[in-house]
Amino acid sequence: MNDPLPLSPLFTPTAQRPLLGQTVLVVEDSRFASDALRMMCVRSGARIRRADNLAAARRHLKTYTPNVVIVDLGLPDGSGTELIEELIQASPRVEVVLATSGDEFSEDAAMAAGADGFLAKPLAGLAKFQSEILSRLPEDRLPKGPRALPDEAMDADPVALRDDLLHASDTLATHPENGALVGYVTQFLSSIAHSARDEALLEAVQSVSAVRHSSADLAKDVGLLTELLDARLKVAAVI
Repeated sequence: MNDPLPLSPLFTPTAQRPLLGQTVLVVEDSRFASDALRMMCVRSGARIRRADNLAAARRHLKTYTPNVVIVDLGLPDGSGTELIEELIQASPRVEVVLATSGDEFSEDAAMAAGADGFLAKPLAGLAKFQSEILSRLPEDRLPKGPRALPDEAMDADPVALRDDLLHASDTLATHPENGALVGYVTQFLSSIAHSARDEALLEAVQSVSAVRHSSADLAKDVGLLTELLDARLKVAAVI
């Protein structure tokens, strides 16, 4: 069933809440990134639904048709490009399909899959988020009159960040020699490092990613990354 666009004035978009009446499905495995998108949706007036993997997103889409889908490209059960291709080929198709990633090389893959646009991590702020959606909606879904562009950034929940780091640390501790899982964790952490603007974490992730594709000792670099995650988690526990 579709998520309907009510005709009530309560759901008519305004300059302050330009996405009133819209439903956004966020397909994102990071709680930290999801929380930032949740705040942007709430601030913009949109309703938000979340799926943390491809299977959950597909189950959701069998029941509801959102107006906007935002798909992270690195998901635990596959690439977000798979879902983007399915959404673009569906009839009727979702009005706006956006991809998101912290990998600077992912935009080309997202656009090749058919995405309408790309949100780079860290997310630039509320104005960019709103503009990427509004520029692709029909005229009758847009707020009337002039609209000031909001300049605020959304600070995500530090508890959500800690949950993400704990998930990554536990996965590495359990499967340090599993190349496929290590690959997923490095992609997951790369996105988080970009969103949290954590340069040290990003460097450690990139080191593991480089070693994974060579004959070097993967366990050593995974161990160093795990130590860094443990240090981050100790700080988060104090906060």
